[in-house]
Order: sequence, then C-alpha cells, then structure tokens
Amino acid sequence: MDKSYWNGADAAHRRVMMKATGYTDEDLRKKPIIGVPNAFMEGSPGFAHLRQVAEAVKQGIWAAGGVPVEFGIPATCGNIANGSEEMKYEQVGRDIVCMSVEFVTKVHHFDGLAMVATCDNIIAGCYLAAARLDIPSIVITGGPMQAGHHCGKTVVESDLDAARFSGATEEELMEMEGNVCPGVGACPSMGTANSMQMVGEVINLVLPGTATIPATDAEKLRQAREAGRFIVEQVLADRKPSQLITKDVLENAIMFDMAVAGSTNVVLHLLAYAYELGIELSLDDFDKYAAEIPCINAVIPSGPYSVVDFHYAGGVPNVLKQLESKLHLDVPAIGGGTLGEFLSEVKGRTGEVIRSIDEPLFNEPGLKILHGNISPKGAIVRPTAVYEEVKYLKGPAKVFENDREAFDAIMSGNIVPGDIMVVRYEGCKGAPGMKELMLSIDALIGKGLHRSVGMISDARFSGFNFGCVIGHVSPEAYEGGVIALIEEGDVIEIDINGGTVNLIVPDEVIEERRKNWVQPPLKESKGCLNIYAKTCRPAEEGGAMQPW
Repeated sequence: MDKSYWNGADAAHRRVMMKATGYTDEDLRKKPIIGVPNAFMEGSPGFAHLRQVAEAVKQGIWAAGGVPVEFGIPATCGNIANGSEEMKYEQVGRDIVCMSVEFVTKVHHFDGLAMVATCDNIIAGCYLAAARLDIPSIVITGGPMQAGHHCGKTVVESDLDAARFSGATEEELMEMEGNVCPGVGACPSMGTANSMQMVGEVINLVLPGTATIPATDAEKLRQAREAGRFIVEQVLADRKPSQLITKDVLENAIMFDMAVAGSTNVVLHLLAYAYELGIELSLDDFDKYAAEIPCINAVIPSGPYSVVDFHYAGGVPNVLKQLESKLHLDVPAIGGGTLGEFLSEVKGRTGEVIRSIDEPLFNEPGLKILHGNISPKGAIVRPTAVYEEVKYLKGPAKVFENDREAFDAIMSGNIVPGDIMVVRYEGCKGAPGMKELMLSIDALIGKGLHRSVGMISDARFSGFNFGCVIGHVSPEAYEGGVIALIEEGDVIEIDINGGTVNLIVPDEVIEERRKNWVQPPLKESKGCLNIYAKTCRPAEEGGAMQPW
C-alpha cells in the first residue's frame, strides 16, 4: 500500500481538502483509504435501501483500521424504462457506472473499493470497474426482494405485465400493483439483477454465500460489515481482481450461468470483463459448456421458485457444489486458497429448488448459442424458457425496424401463430445501446402468442422473458448483418435443439440485397448514446465502450 500520494509537503493541498471534511492526518497518511461507491437511489426498490447497507460497510472498514470514503454512482431501474425508448440507455449505463467509479477512484487515489449495488447494468458496471482499475475490490449486493402474494398466488413483477396485456381492468391492475413488489431488493426472478449478483460470487468479487441474502434480512447488514472488514484485509494483502479473475474463473462463471439459467445479459458482461483483463473469451466458450451443463435451478422463469427460495436452498455455494465435478477447482477463491478447498467445506443439498447435475431440472442448458446465416457470429437463446412447441419453427418473417413497431403489430392482431418476428436496428449501434425488447415480448406473452410465434433480434431481452426469443444476433442490422436484409414474407427456420437460425433464401439473392443495402444514419446525433455507438465493441465481444 503506497501512501506517498498523501505524504510530504507536495500533498498538503490534498490533505487539507480531506481534513476539511473531517478526516484526520493519521487517516490520510497511514491507513488504507477505501472508496465506497454507493448506488443508492430513491426511485427503485433495488437501490432504495442501500444507504443502510453502505453504512454497515463503512462501519466494517473503520473497525478494520481503514478509512471509508463514500460517493454516489448512477443507478436506474430497468422497469421504469420498460416500454419506452429510454430502455436503450440501460446497456450504456453499465459503461457509465464503470467510468464514474474509474473517474472518482483515479482522482482520489483509493487503495481499494467496496462497491454497493444491486440491479442489472449497475452492478455489472461495478464489476467492470473492478476489472479496469485492478485495485483490491469487493462488491456488496443489495439482495433480492421477497416475492409478492396476490389472490392466493405467488406473484412477481412479470405477472403484472401478463395481466396488463391479457385484458385486466385498471382497477384489477391497481390492486395487483400493491402486491407484486412488497419491498426493497431486486425483483426475485432470474433476471439480470439476480443473475449478476450471483455471478459476483463466482468471479471472486462478492463474498461467498452473501449475494442472494434477501434485502430485508438482517444478515444482509451483518455481512455488509464483514465485507467492509474484508476489503481492508484485501488491500493490505494487495489482492487484485486480475489475480482473482482468471480464464478458468470466467469459465466457471459460464458453467454456473448455464446451470442456473441466468440472464442472457451475463454473456455480454463476462465477455466485457475478459476483454478488460486481457483474457481471451468468446462465444465459443459458451457454446462448449452449453453442451455439457444442464439447468439445475428452478427459479422463475425456469421454475416456480423465487431467488429468496434459492438463497435458503443453499444459494450460489450449493450450485457450485453440484457442479463440482465440472468446475476448474484449482482457481483462486476470494477468501484465500482455492475453489476446491472452499467447496470441500460446503455441504451440498438438493431439492425442488436446486437439483443435482445427475437429476437436472432440464436436460439442456440455461443458455445456448445459435449459428446460421442470420447469425454467423452468434445469437443467444434461453432454451429452458422456450416451450417445446416452438423449439422448432419454420415460418414467414414479419419485419419491424424497432420494438415499438413490433408491439403495435402484436396489439393490432397482425401477428398470428406461425409467424417469426424480426426486430432489427435495436443492437449496440443500431438502437444505439442494444435495447431490451420488453415492450414487444411482454405483449407476446400477454396475448398468449409466446407458444406459437418466434422472435429474432439484434437487441437484448430480459431475464423475465420466456418464449422463442432469440437475441444478440450478430452482425447486427446497423453493421449490414443478414438480419438487415430479411424481407417481409421470407421463410425463416429456427431450430433451438439443433442450434441454428437460418434465412431460407438463396445466397445469390442475399448478396444482391446486400449490394442495395444502405447503412442508415445513427439514431442519436449527440450525447452518451452517440458516443457509445461510435466506440462500442460488437455484442459478441461484450458490447462495451472499449475501443482500444
């Protein structure tokens, strides 16, 4: 731990600023200074409780002899943007969060970081910051919320959308609204928020067994204090993310995500972390483990249980224990030693929520990479959320230039069983920002068409979604991918089990269309979306602003 930045006459102007806020000379000259980026935000249940969590973290840092310096980072709720054009800001938000942490940390020369976050691209951005800054780092998750209860049934946020699109009255919706989300925390299904909280344990940025502690459980605060103490130890030992996140660790994270049927957004994030750390990771690695790892997790939408149920069924350590025979065990563990040594102390237990790998919930992975002439560089599907009757589809294309057009077609009755919807120009550069198609997909589900209609897009989709939804098609439409050349009525063949998605049009016709294709102007001419479009990598490389 180098304290030269805070010592000597040249540092007087730095010390005086910190002393003016209450820190002592000893704090600055001798002790580890830990940045505490806090994603507290009053407008989202995922972040509204983080003041208390961050306070517990700071108490732990002080107790261990460190000096906490809390600061705010951007936080948004994807469900606020759901159904609007502003949803395309969410993916960009990951990089903005990362840059925010980077900016403050570099200027203030923190010795370590204890980041507090919960949902979606915010917590993903914290992990990206840890990889980029490569100083001792830990992330403290906000945890999941409890599931809601309505009319004698367990309900989650996505049930509200299903009711909305299936004809519920405003009065019925108002009653349901008061019950779906009963308190703070991340929505309790396997969306991006909980998927990324869980993955944090696997990539050695979240303390074992703590990611899914329910937001309202007092254990969350106790473990937050432990995390504060722990980061001081990490700083004194100089244990950096680059030492803890190796290629094998990332491969373990891939296997974990397959086993729990985590959000498809995890693919983007792991690829971005690998790129930041100089590790070679590609969709081929996901393809490889998709053939080996079945889904063993019965959390919504793959099963009927909530993430709170998952936690009390043993959480992430229990899943890793079930995967023990498949994992790289000689990798480092965040608490010291190896993963194998850690798992030797974990008592595995199986049941309805977490199954064994020998008796899985599904004999297929939670994620799968599809190839074909529509997606020569890959596309992503979530097989465990696809009904058997739509795992193979061959039908006419209905083509839309954005999510709103697709939604309008569904609501007006222009989409019928057997159709394959193509929603394009919603990718990394086309949106820009790689929009999440929650508007049109929720409408498909609400209208009951998710059992008979397919959808292909260069956009993302939510961990809440289910049906034959294929996203992340690459190359995207804006880059002249084949998805840009599909015409109304073209026949498309989707084979989930076979791992393919193809346009049934002669190659020479495709090439002729390509000659006539003209790249449209960017949809955003200024601001962070324009900057993102001009600097982001393609989806198959993580879609982050990493131009070097």
